[in-house]
Amino acid sequence: MLQPGQVLHMVNELYPYIVEFEQEAESPGLETHRKRKWSGSCDSIEEDASQGAESGTGLGPGSSLSQCSVALKKGKDAPIKKESLGHWSQGLKISMQDPKMQVYKDEQVVVIKDKYPKARYHWLVLPWASISSLKTITRKHLELLRHMHTIGEKVIADFAGSSKLCFRLGYHAIPSMSHVHLHVISQDFDSPCLKNKKHWNSFNTEYFLESQAVIEMVQKAGRVTVRDGMPDLLKLPLRCHKCQQLLPSIPQLKEHLRKHWTE
Repeated sequence: MLQPGQVLHMVNELYPYIVEFEQEAESPGLETHRKRKWSGSCDSIEEDASQGAESGTGLGPGSSLSQCSVALKKGKDAPIKKESLGHWSQGLKISMQDPKMQVYKDEQVVVIKDKYPKARYHWLVLPWASISSLKTITRKHLELLRHMHTIGEKVIADFAGSSKLCFRLGYHAIPSMSHVHLHVISQDFDSPCLKNKKHWNSFNTEYFLESQAVIEMVQKAGRVTVRDGMPDLLKLPLRCHKCQQLLPSIPQLKEHLRKHWTE
């Protein structure tokens, strides 16, 4: 059992985890207090669990916030109900309320800068309505999905219109961050925050669901279906998204990508 003053060191760079322990109150008759510790480092996304994930949030595992309950601002801009936001996976709900993170907002959505961008341009489009994940999407959300896509394209035109870079708009099949969010990301992948195979493959395999494909899926089937085996895609070898060349490491992949920046 850990004693006061002792430090528990755990290393896990692949998966998020939570360590919970109980501490008995010193005074008799008082309730046992439960404390929660977060683990991890500032490494992803995107949306990615180890950096606040899927990316985009100011909270990461290791955040100093502890099981706080935040009453979000009322009004048409923020119809999200009061809820527990202490866990790092809830960080997007805090970031979307931060004016410093916002680049666009209207009555339906807000666009924020990804806090750990995986490319020169990387934004997240989030609905104000509380939608936990793609699994909860139905046909009633079709117009919202279309609006999110339209706003994503607008942000590209407004903030990167003079750039010759290509962009993709899409969702991670299994996002680490709670609350539906559309990634709008340039295809240069020129960023120090892109650090590992998981980061790369989350945007350059079928793990990344194209926005228009999601809209068509919901229109036809009434829901979003994520096929089995998606987590295995994150372990695939590093392959250039432009020429399909295999690269042995992230540094070599990044060096290789420089060739394509002028294309």
